[in-house]
Amino acid sequence: MTAYVMESDAEARRLVAQAQANPVLEHLRTTGLSEGHVALDVGCGPGVITEVMATQVGPKGSVVGLDFNAQRLTEARARCAYLGNCRFLDADLRASGLPDAAFDYVWSQFVFEYLPQPEPALAELLRVTRSGGRVVVSDVDGVGMFNWPCPPLVQEGFPKLVGAMTTATGFDIHVGRKMYSLFRRAGLVDVRVHLAPLWVVAGKADARLVEDWDIRLRTLEPVAAPFFGGVEAYRAFSRAYMDLLCDPEALKYSVLLVTEGRKP
Repeated sequence: MTAYVMESDAEARRLVAQAQANPVLEHLRTTGLSEGHVALDVGCGPGVITEVMATQVGPKGSVVGLDFNAQRLTEARARCAYLGNCRFLDADLRASGLPDAAFDYVWSQFVFEYLPQPEPALAELLRVTRSGGRVVVSDVDGVGMFNWPCPPLVQEGFPKLVGAMTTATGFDIHVGRKMYSLFRRAGLVDVRVHLAPLWVVAGKADARLVEDWDIRLRTLEPVAAPFFGGVEAYRAFSRAYMDLLCDPEALKYSVLLVTEGRKP
């Protein structure tokens, strides 16, 4: 599995806060998750969305949470211990070991952005989905890029940050816009795309988003600093970005694209 460049001691807290800040239940319902479904949460992390999915499918349904990070799975099992209709699996999403056509509904959020070659992973999601079932991928498009007014230090530095992540891990900041084509080429039908804000901040960002980016930028420093010519230049960019988040005169927003398709 591709190395997860965002791993840190604070990552579980960041992921939980991020998941709780987004209207995931609305996205799940809109894309067809229903009571009684057998569902799969791919890249489940600490289990926040798995918990929501298990509640949505109810006692007649079930959910499997899949991840390759042992610590995240421990956190997910603890979070969902009170639920009797979900379990967790340590596996690579490109070769899960799950049986063919096992799920009515397969969900993955914030995973495909880290996959340099998304096609094998998408093929695996289709393999484990039954005929007539739905595959749904929720992912970013240009996360962190849309700001106005934008200081030159941020405007010039952000492509360097993206270049660092792309080189280190194959991270794709525009993967969200690519999923429609990938779904069609994979053979999914009735493909639809839902556009939603990941965040919209007119003025000063709240404490959750500020902490999210503080964790991101500190974690990425070893990878990103060489692209800025050194640690001090990277830290200057990081301070400028954090100042932008807190600027009461600036608009900041990021886009989430939720792509769904039906397996014939």
